[in-house]
Amino acid sequence: MKKIILPGIIIGVINLILGMAVSYLFMIYPSVADDYMNPGLMRPWSDPLMSLFFLYPFVQGIILAWAWNKSKNIFQGTWEKRGIKFGLAIFLISVVPGMFVTYSSFPLSILTVISWTVSGFICDMAAGLILAKINK
Repeated sequence: MKKIILPGIIIGVINLILGMAVSYLFMIYPSVADDYMNPGLMRPWSDPLMSLFFLYPFVQGIILAWAWNKSKNIFQGTWEKRGIKFGLAIFLISVVPGMFVTYSSFPLSILTVISWTVSGFICDMAAGLILAKINK
């Protein structure tokens, strides 16, 4: 359990910070800011359900720690290479198709979808590196 919960919490903290940083950087583009402020797309921050938004990185972190624990033997090389390979695999499996369906089905600007894709890539790489380093 300590190979899943503790790394999952660490990933959650790091990915919450990284995700917020990437979102903040992309907010310089008016179309991204407009998407975030559109009440037809997003709940207002005053809605109590929005607090669940901050749990996402922790849920994902625990799931990724579990997936790493089950699959770590298939990733070869130094810990850095293993982490990058795992992060890339997760990115390709989850983020790429997710952003494809997001862009095709929601009225979001392409820059918002790009920002979420960049955030997913950075967070998945960070998660892979963290897991490869602390959970050999």
